[in-house]
Amino acid sequence: MESWLTSLITQSLTCSMFIVGIVSFLESLALVGLLLPGIVFMATLGTFIGNGKLLFYPSWIAGIIGCLLGDWCSYYIGLYFKNWLHNLKFLKRNCHLLDKTKSLLHKHSIVTILIGRFIGPTRPLIPMVAGMLKLPLKKFIFPSLLGCILWPPVYFFPGIVTGITINIPPNPQNDYFKWFLLIIAILIWLGIWLTSKWWKIKKIKNKNNMPFIKRKIGWIALIVLLLGMIGLILIQFHPTMVIFRKIFSTIL
Repeated sequence: MESWLTSLITQSLTCSMFIVGIVSFLESLALVGLLLPGIVFMATLGTFIGNGKLLFYPSWIAGIIGCLLGDWCSYYIGLYFKNWLHNLKFLKRNCHLLDKTKSLLHKHSIVTILIGRFIGPTRPLIPMVAGMLKLPLKKFIFPSLLGCILWPPVYFFPGIVTGITINIPPNPQNDYFKWFLLIIAILIWLGIWLTSKWWKIKKIKNKNNMPFIKRKIGWIALIVLLLGMIGLILIQFHPTMVIFRKIFSTIL
């Protein structure tokens, strides 16, 4: 599968950009995006950018176009097929998520559309719900455009780092660097995930019945994030960072 994708991407610039655009479009399309692991697909494409098989800026532009098409299709699907969507079994089973999304769009439409772009379950859902609520286009256009500009590089980034790290010439010193980089990435990702869990727990009114570790999850998230950030600062002094920065600058 990987060799087939590699050969397809390296065939031509047009072909590779089409693939990036299609992946971004499907990730943003109403309901379809819920079935796709966005971070996996985009990070994989980012790996191709990191190892030089894909160009960064054309991929970014293709990603923006795919995102915008997905968002706008989702908006109009919600606008014109509102009654049909309400009868879908999936939305009936997840009516709490739908109601919460509606509530957030009513209160903070711009922030919800922008932040929702970076959260897997809400990315293909929010534009559709915005259409179902007949949200004015002037409230939808700006956050949708800004989110679509920022989303591709953010989701490419883990893959770009992986692709660059794989291409660093092997020697014992570099092997340690790769492990350090992996541990730092895991700590930062885990810290962000724990922070999102803490934010959800914070909204729960009765916390007395919750296990101790859940009540203290905010402190755990803070410690993990601090360890990740300290590691990120320290690794800047590793000799291999000179090679890493040089490869990264050639990509950009």
